[in-house]
Formats: sequence, C-alpha cells, structure tokens
Amino acid sequence: MLRGQRLALAKGLLLAWTAQLYRRREALTVIGFGGQGAHLLQAPRKAVAFNEGWIAPISGGGGSPAAAAVALADQVLARRRRIHPGEQLAVWLLSDLRFAVLPPRPRLADHCTIIDFDEGPFALGRARQLARAWQADHASASELASAIA
Repeated sequence: MLRGQRLALAKGLLLAWTAQLYRRREALTVIGFGGQGAHLLQAPRKAVAFNEGWIAPISGGGGSPAAAAVALADQVLARRRRIHPGEQLAVWLLSDLRFAVLPPRPRLADHCTIIDFDEGPFALGRARQLARAWQADHASASELASAIA
C-alpha cells in the first residue's frame, strides 16, 4: 500500500466514508493490519463527525497479517451480533492484497466488499480472486475515489 499514493487514497476514502456513516448515524469499526498483527484503529461505536485525528497517522508497510485482521473482525462482529441481533453486518477490506495467503471470509459478515488497491500494469488480480472466494463485491479504489470526488 506504500507504492504511489495508495495509502493517501485509502485515507481519503476512509475519511469520506466516515462522514457518510456519521450523517446516517451508523456504526463503524476500523481494523488496521500490518507489521506484527491486527489492531483496532477505531473501536466499535457510532461514527463521529471529526475523524482526521485518527486517520492521518495511519501508516502502511511491514507485512500484512490479513488472517489476524479477519480473526479480529470475527470477534468484533460476534460482539456486535450479540448486542444487535438483527443488524446487517458488513466488512470492507481495503488492500493491495500483496500477501502470501488469502484470508478466509469473516464468518459473521452478512456482506463483504473488497476495495482493490493493486492497480496498474503489474497488478496481480488477487482482489478479484478473493472477492469470488468470499462471494463479495469488488471495486477499484481509484474508481471509487473518482466517484466520491
């Protein structure tokens, strides 16, 4: 995610989505993964109005423990499902998917979307592969950014 402006693009998309979620009064959880593991960047709660403070310092690189991120997502989804049993739960994975093993689909997600940051002449096409395996939607990050702008 460090090549080109991919990380900046991811942050811009995240900022736009948090604003939309805030206006709709919806809940949000953000999980970051890289280096040594996965961790909550934004704990489960209703989206708030101002998000630049926690989005700006997000960094990239250092490996991609995607399986750890999916495991953490499953924990968060299980907790949310217990508290709000009828709520539709969605997972959006923003990644270039340049990691060795594709992770399993989050078990409790009702809907998954893969946002593909691996674009250009050397793209591996793994996001489409994962979207098929997860029965998920697939979208190009640059196309989404153009639509939001």
